[in-house]
Amino acid sequence: MQVVGSHWGFPRVGGRDAGGWLTLGVPPGWGLGRGGQSCTGVSLGRGAEGLGWVPSPVTPSSPAALLVTCLLSFLWGQAAAALTETHQAGYCSFYGECGRNPEINVSLLWSPVPCLSNTPARLLKDATLSKLKEVCPQLYTGENATYACCSYTQLVALQLSLAISQAVLTRCPACSENFANIYCQNICSPNQSLFTNVTRFFNRTTILGRQVGVLEYQCFYNQSFADQSYDSCKGVRIPATGGYAITAMCGKYGATLCTSQRWLDFQGDSSNGLAPLDIDFQLVPTNGAIGEGIVPLNSKTWSCGKAISADGEPCSCLDCAESCPQIPAPTPQPPPFKVGSLDGVLFVCCLLFCLLTVLFGAFLVWRCVSRSRQASGEGRQRQRDQLTRSEKLSQATHRVLGEMFRRWGTMVASHPVSVILVSAVVVVGLSCGMVFIQLTTDPVELWSSPDSQARQEKDFYDQNFGPFFRTNQVILTAKGRPSYTYDSLLLGRKNFSGILSMAVLLDLLELQTRLQEIEVWSEKDGRNVTLKDVCYAPLNPNNASATDCCVNSLAQYFQNNRTRLEMTASQTQGSQTGMVDWKDHFLYCVNSPLSFKDITNLQLSCMADYGAPVFPFLAVASGSGKQALTLPHVALPASNPRPPQRSLEDEINRTTAEDIPIFAISYLVIFLYIALALGEYSSCRRILVDSKVTLGLGGILVVLGAVFSSMGFYVVPFLVLAVGADNIFIFVLEYQRSVREPGERREQHIGRVLGTVAPSMLLCSFSEATCFFLGSLTRMPAVRTFALNAALAVLFDFLLQMSMFVALVSLDARRQEAARLDLCCCHRLSKAGCPVRSEGLLRPFMRRIYTPVLLNRAVRALVVSGGGEGEGRGPGCQGRGKDSYMVQYFQYLNQYFMVGLPTYFVTTGGYNFSTGPGMDGVCSSTGCDNNSLIQKIQYATKFSNVSYLAIPASSWVDDFIDWLHPLSRCCRISSEDSQFCPACVPEGRQGRIRAGGCPRTCVPGGGGEGPWGGGGCPEACVPGESRGGSRQGAVQGPMSQGRGREGPGVGRCCLTLCPAPRVTYVFYEQYLTIVNEGLFNLALCLVPTFAVCCVLLGMDLRSGLINLLTIVMILVDTVGAMTLWDISYNAISLINLVTAVGISVEFVSHLTRAFAVSTQPTRLERAKEATINMGSAVFAGVAMTNLPGIVVLAFAKAQLIQIFFFRLNLLITLLGLLHGLVFLPVLLSYFGSVGCGMGCGMQERAQG
Repeated sequence: MQVVGSHWGFPRVGGRDAGGWLTLGVPPGWGLGRGGQSCTGVSLGRGAEGLGWVPSPVTPSSPAALLVTCLLSFLWGQAAAALTETHQAGYCSFYGECGRNPEINVSLLWSPVPCLSNTPARLLKDATLSKLKEVCPQLYTGENATYACCSYTQLVALQLSLAISQAVLTRCPACSENFANIYCQNICSPNQSLFTNVTRFFNRTTILGRQVGVLEYQCFYNQSFADQSYDSCKGVRIPATGGYAITAMCGKYGATLCTSQRWLDFQGDSSNGLAPLDIDFQLVPTNGAIGEGIVPLNSKTWSCGKAISADGEPCSCLDCAESCPQIPAPTPQPPPFKVGSLDGVLFVCCLLFCLLTVLFGAFLVWRCVSRSRQASGEGRQRQRDQLTRSEKLSQATHRVLGEMFRRWGTMVASHPVSVILVSAVVVVGLSCGMVFIQLTTDPVELWSSPDSQARQEKDFYDQNFGPFFRTNQVILTAKGRPSYTYDSLLLGRKNFSGILSMAVLLDLLELQTRLQEIEVWSEKDGRNVTLKDVCYAPLNPNNASATDCCVNSLAQYFQNNRTRLEMTASQTQGSQTGMVDWKDHFLYCVNSPLSFKDITNLQLSCMADYGAPVFPFLAVASGSGKQALTLPHVALPASNPRPPQRSLEDEINRTTAEDIPIFAISYLVIFLYIALALGEYSSCRRILVDSKVTLGLGGILVVLGAVFSSMGFYVVPFLVLAVGADNIFIFVLEYQRSVREPGERREQHIGRVLGTVAPSMLLCSFSEATCFFLGSLTRMPAVRTFALNAALAVLFDFLLQMSMFVALVSLDARRQEAARLDLCCCHRLSKAGCPVRSEGLLRPFMRRIYTPVLLNRAVRALVVSGGGEGEGRGPGCQGRGKDSYMVQYFQYLNQYFMVGLPTYFVTTGGYNFSTGPGMDGVCSSTGCDNNSLIQKIQYATKFSNVSYLAIPASSWVDDFIDWLHPLSRCCRISSEDSQFCPACVPEGRQGRIRAGGCPRTCVPGGGGEGPWGGGGCPEACVPGESRGGSRQGAVQGPMSQGRGREGPGVGRCCLTLCPAPRVTYVFYEQYLTIVNEGLFNLALCLVPTFAVCCVLLGMDLRSGLINLLTIVMILVDTVGAMTLWDISYNAISLINLVTAVGISVEFVSHLTRAFAVSTQPTRLERAKEATINMGSAVFAGVAMTNLPGIVVLAFAKAQLIQIFFFRLNLLITLLGLLHGLVFLPVLLSYFGSVGCGMGCGMQERAQG
């Protein structure tokens, strides 16, 4: 920003040609100016030795042109000779005001230029002297000894200009002072002619006579003076944007490529729309000489790390790196654990595997050497005579449970109809509670605990600041378009992506226009609602039009105007003349998005049509070497809003609803299997009698009744089906295999079978229910709800199986004995014949093939030597369907975007902002505490790889301090009497500015102009003690919408800016603790599994440990397989792992108990018997119940279902089957209980 005459401006870029020479085209002396041709063939240039005459590279194209040029040069030379003839101390080059620059047609502000006046400096008195002391105190040398080259009107204009520019720069006193010093010296220095030289002028006639106005002048600075001034300002930030103030002061180069020369050049370029005339800044080395009496300016400068006065303050760390204390670097993360080049964890696992293999081999050798020679008969007698306490307790436990269930089964089978009616009434009564169910679909409510830190912070934010804005975003790509090279007249050759083409931009503009014109009928309002009715309009919130909506896109660089997008213009840059178009304007705006006018002849603004800047990372996404265009707009939340960013939730609901037929088919397959597989088919003639379709459907109704009774239908279907179907198959198959004893009634037979298998069913169901109840202790809402529903469903399932299903078995047995048809019991088969007992196909296969092969000595050793290991990994994005637009959206975010989420730091109620120390503890301006909140965030941004903070925070406190500054032209109106309310600080630019002692409450007033845009001031005021909270800013997003909480006696305090795109993923907090949560939940589930198994098996610790070990191995192998199959570890995975514990109990516990009650003399024979009898039931009841339905889910569209229902449930089922029917029998054959315990007791009772 540059101040000349009556206004300040932005500099010119590229005022010289590529060689650094300035072509004047005049005879010796000063004349014509840039761009003309020289009749003498010389040019004025800046070389290593200073200013001198050198041969010109430009010559006239013809003798006639040469004659015209020389004639014009002669005529102009008469006036040029008097431009700045005298270069000596005490002389001016120009003085006073001569109206507007006739060469500037488009200017954002009125821009008068000074009058040519190579005369002695004037002695200042009275009002002019007072104004100089106020505006340029560094030039004051005494009451009667102060000379200057500026008039009172120039000082007034200079003061107005400085007020606007320094509203941004005043955060750093040194920068503000250096910037003011540059233009105080240029305009008012009494030695002005020593370092300035007028090169172009114009004549005008007024009532006062003929006047000569200055169009351009040269300004000679010492290189060190320019560099030091620039260095003091290059780090000053604009907190509201998170960027540097120098970005808007360096034109096309931006903050990254800016230098002191480019900084000054841009300020001296009248084409930027703000500078009133051209200034050619010449930076001369310290020892360089120019001649002609010109002495480069080398005025005093102030370092940003030091105070500019005794009572002043240095610039803050945020604006000046020199002011920052030494910040120790964060402790680096420990290097990954490695052993040589091998992963350390893998090495330890391999070492452990080898150790266990060696120990197992040693165990086999010891077992062979110490094996007892005692005969099996003698061993049985010893075992019967010498039972341990544990074995006696096991017998007693089984005897009590068996007798209890036998009597219960006999009673239920004797009164089946009554039991069914009572059970149905209970189920219907409990299911009525489903009318009170409220489905929760909000991810925050599902995955974030109400008492978690992130959830409490979000609730506090929503309560005090309201719901966040709803960001709608469109990402456009243009695949297959080749990149190209554009030779820019301003910036040289640049590579353009194929998406940056006129055709794509026109399509973007058309799409944007169509979206903005969408109308939707509102029943509530009784009219069509358009974008302007719901959009965020930061500069016109009360009466927004279509162009007031906050829409950010590349088309906004052209104010969404097709005519401006298609504009072209001829432009001369140095010695080159060419055409400029939208690409030149785009390049300029990318580097200087805050500019109101570019430096091309297009003379277009970079500001959006709604009055705010469009930052390139919001309009053009660029990542991984690829580019895309974005079209985000921000909508206000409704009065009773859904979650602001709800596309993900809606899309999950949509794709899940589309997959309901897949779920229906999955359940249908399961139902058909249960209905058909329960039948005992002995002959084709009796197939309709021996089938169990009705019984199977009854069993399914029992399971569904349990689910409905637990009021959690959608949560646990597969789990309850697996548990229920397994118990159904075990009971029915045992009944089919059991032979009715002589004199035993059908009801007694059913009771005896139930007494045999019910303890095993109780063991599994009670273990699962207990582990789920304990799992509900987790803080994660979704997991807690699932665990509670699962526990209730398993309990209800067991109770209904013990009552309703036993009654259904009794009725079905009565039907079958009467030879009545299944599904049509009214019809009786006349010649059914006697039923023939059949083992089916599975049990003979297990007895003849599977068990002998599995329990072979070599195979057993091989099975035990194997194991499963795995580890989970981080969260993924797997909630949408394959055909969902959200999948592409998230892919594009990862592929193209390099912008993170905005982060807010909120001070809670009770913090006092009305005191100086209170503000110092938060702000980052001059005089603030180096350990303030904003300063701490600034320090964190220096280590962004650790803190993940990209830019410093923006605080309303800093904006308020800037607003309070005396140099600010913002209007302050008292809310009490509508009178002007001045800043409550001493006059002058130095010193700490705070709000303490302000006699009135001040609110923003209209009118005036400020650096915040929109022709007004920021809505900011200082609250007293904060009752609710105060939001300090966004650090990862470039801009944030700030809204404060009201303090006592203070109106609404806010800084209104256009918010950056933001999605509040509060539920991401789960990933901070999900590993510990998972270990805690799984441990809670495993402990009761072990305890219940031990208790119900009569304190059989060995069987309990084997049971626990197998379940743990299933979980470990599942987690390892998740990594191999690209299944992320997150809350949904954790729910499935908790489910895996329940299903694993079904695979393992039945077989463990069957081994414990076996009457065979040796471990191997007992393992064989358990595998043949119970293994077949587990395979038919658990594995085959789940597998068909799970396989159908592979055809689902939603990735949520495909990954976490199909993949993960398939893994759990297959690994449970593998461990339950392969690893567990082998483990029991080696390490199972020695005595027959419960089995011997059962055998003795049977013989008795």
